[in-house]
Amino acid sequence: MVSFASRKTRLHAAMSEDFERELTREVLRTELIRVRALIVTGCVLLLFVSAMYMVDPAVMNRVWQGAEGFSEIYGILVGFIMFEVWVHSQIRRNLKLDRDLPVVRRYIGALMETSLPTVILILQIRSMGPSQALGFVVPLIYFIFVILSTLRLDFKLSTFTGFVAAVELLTVALIYNSAAADGIPLLYFHAVRSTIILICGVLAGAVGAQLRRQFAASIAAATARDRVTNLFGQHVSPQVVEQLMAAGTGAASDLRHVAVMFVDFRGFTAGAQSRTPQEVVDRLDGAFAVLVDILDRHGGIVNKFLGDGFLALFGAPLAASDAAHRAVAAGREMLTAMDRINGGSSWPLRIGIGIHFGEVVAGNIGSPRRKEYTVIGDTVNFASRLEALNKEFGSQLLISASVREALGKDGDDAVALGEVEVRGYEQKVPVYQLG
Repeated sequence: MVSFASRKTRLHAAMSEDFERELTREVLRTELIRVRALIVTGCVLLLFVSAMYMVDPAVMNRVWQGAEGFSEIYGILVGFIMFEVWVHSQIRRNLKLDRDLPVVRRYIGALMETSLPTVILILQIRSMGPSQALGFVVPLIYFIFVILSTLRLDFKLSTFTGFVAAVELLTVALIYNSAAADGIPLLYFHAVRSTIILICGVLAGAVGAQLRRQFAASIAAATARDRVTNLFGQHVSPQVVEQLMAAGTGAASDLRHVAVMFVDFRGFTAGAQSRTPQEVVDRLDGAFAVLVDILDRHGGIVNKFLGDGFLALFGAPLAASDAAHRAVAAGREMLTAMDRINGGSSWPLRIGIGIHFGEVVAGNIGSPRRKEYTVIGDTVNFASRLEALNKEFGSQLLISASVREALGKDGDDAVALGEVEVRGYEQKVPVYQLG
C-alpha cells in the first residue's frame, strides 16, 4: 500500500511544475499592467509638455532656457516610451513561450526606468538652477516608479527601485547643492526626503510580496483542482474534490477494497431511434444529473460515462469502510428516483444496476500528457457482468455474495437467485436481487 505521506509528496511534485508556470504567467501579467501604466504616464507627460509649449511657449522657454532644453526633455520622454514599448513586447513574447524574464534583466530595467527622473532633474537643474529644480515637481516622479513597482510582486525589486531613487536623488542634491551657505540644513532636508522614498520602496515591496503570496495560494488551489478534475472528470462533486485535495492523489497504483457499481439504461437505444439527437441528449443529461447527485450524497464518484450508462466507485480514490453499504443505499435511491422522474414522461427510462465488492488496482493510467484515474481487476469485470444479468432476470438491482455479506442485517431483504452462470466465468456464482 502506498502511504499517505508518499502520495502527498508525489502530488506536490506533480503540481509544482504547473504551479510555477502559472505563477510565472501571473507575475508577467502584472508586469504588463505596470509597463502599460508607465507607457500611459509617459504619453500623458509628453502631451502635457507639448500642450504647455503650444499654450504658453514663453513660460516653457524660461523654464528650459530655450527650445534646446525643451527638445532634450521631449526626446528623453519619447525614448522612454519607446523603451517601455520594447519591454512590453518582450514580456508578451515570454508569456507566449511560458518563460520568465531573466532576473538580471529585471534589475537592469528597474535601474534604467528609475533613472529617468534623475536625468530630467539634472537637465532641469542646468536650466532652472539647483534650488528651484530640487524643489520643483520632478523629484515627485520617483514615487510613480516606486508605487508601480508593487506590480512586480517582488520585495527585492521594489526595495531596489526605492533604493535607486533615494540614492540618485540624494547624490544629485549633494552634488549640485553643495555650495549652499546653509549646507547642513539642506543635507538633512535631502537625506530625509530620500529616506522617505526608500521607505516607500520597502513598503511597496511588502505589498507586492503579500500580493504574490495571495496569487500563489490561489494558483496552488486552482492547480490542485485542475489536477483532480483532469484525473477524475468534471463529474466529481465539490465535496470530493476538497477531500482529494486534502488527502492527495498519488501517481502510483495501489490495492483497494471498493464497491464497483455499473449502471445502464435499458432499452435506451430503441427509444432513441424515434427521437431527435437533441431530445436524446436532453433526456440522458436529465437522468444522469439525478443519478450523479445521488452518488455525490452517498460518497461515490462516476469513474467513467459509458454511453447510456456509467461506472461508479465507492471506496476509491477515498477509502470508505462502509463502501458496500453506500453503494447499495445509492442503488436503492436511484431506483426510487427513476420512478419519480418517469412519472408523466413520454419516454420512461428503466435502469439496471450491478454492484460487486472486492479488491482492485486503483491508480492514474494513461500517457505522460493525459492520465486518468481508473480501477482494474476482476472486481470491475464481474460487476459489469452482474449488471448485464438484469436482462436475464428482468430485475433492476443485482448484488454479489461479497456485497450481501458486507451488508449483514441491512441485506436481509436480498432475494437469493441461486448459483448463476456468468459469462467469462467457469464456475457458477451466487447472485442476489434487491428491490
